[in-house]
Amino acid sequence: MRARIAIVNSSSFGLRFPEHLHRLAALGEVHRFTLPADIEGRALAEALRGFPILIASVTPRFGPEFFAHKDETWLIARHGIGVDNIHLPSATERGVLVTRVTPWMERDAVAEMTVALLLAVLRRLPEAAAAVREGRWAERAAFVGRELRGKVVGVIGFGNIGSRVGEILARGFQARVLAYDPHQPSEAIRAAGAEPADLETVLRESDVLTLHAELNASTYHLLSHEAFAKMKPGVVLVNTARGELIDGAALLAALERGQVAGAALDVVEGEPIGPEHPLLRHPNVLVVPHIAAYTEEALRRMGEKVVSDVERVLRGEPPEEVVNPEVLPHARALRRSARDG
Repeated sequence: MRARIAIVNSSSFGLRFPEHLHRLAALGEVHRFTLPADIEGRALAEALRGFPILIASVTPRFGPEFFAHKDETWLIARHGIGVDNIHLPSATERGVLVTRVTPWMERDAVAEMTVALLLAVLRRLPEAAAAVREGRWAERAAFVGRELRGKVVGVIGFGNIGSRVGEILARGFQARVLAYDPHQPSEAIRAAGAEPADLETVLRESDVLTLHAELNASTYHLLSHEAFAKMKPGVVLVNTARGELIDGAALLAALERGQVAGAALDVVEGEPIGPEHPLLRHPNVLVVPHIAAYTEEALRRMGEKVVSDVERVLRGEPPEEVVNPEVLPHARALRRSARDG
């Protein structure tokens, strides 16, 4: 079976490793779409009409309205771990398979980036590097940083990536790691060198906070005005999960009053952001453009997984890492493959 395949808003899939595109081209007609991140569902459905296979990035949102108006869709393959921009009940109701990248494929890349961002802010590297570029070498004594050893690091979300970050910080830097994750057993947290704690304790005791929770209704704006008020003065914040875990207005207020001494963000609410964004007015804030998983190794693995998903579906086989497995018995693509075969 041949099909039309849409690559939607991905800035990396098939570009670093063109062989992934070549494999897809052998399966059907491939088009790349760059659409507004906030495109509404009906317009998104119209833009992607005639494409039953979608390779999706973190934007746009495939919500109920999209599924209500979209013509036949067989597969949405996420080129990443998170599926919070796909309304799974609607996909399941319509018989659409939704897959994601196997979590371990991004684990080390994102965990290492988390530590890199944390060290950059603790040691004030962006400010110091800017000083050199501006001819202010003599100001080097102004860039006094802090060490990680002995600090209390709070990890919010201790699953696939958070647990790896905890291991690195506890065993590599001898930090005291507090982990909040209501979905992880205490023994698993302790096995990674961390101490299980409730959210209140993590907020109150941490010198550093790093976010690795999934985005859902219960974690949206988890770090609110109220949460920031409970933190130590001078806390450092890192986020490589989802921007919407943090209330942006609350973060700005905490930065302005010195509650937050520095923040390193790979993700920002409402991304992509422009140079006028108020966060960028703060020299102690480091923002990078959602690149935590962008390593040669991770992108190769992720691309292979997405191509494999498409290949398997077009052969009439269930792909791996289906996030709505209940759709498998009545998946549109697999039924169609069975008929065509």
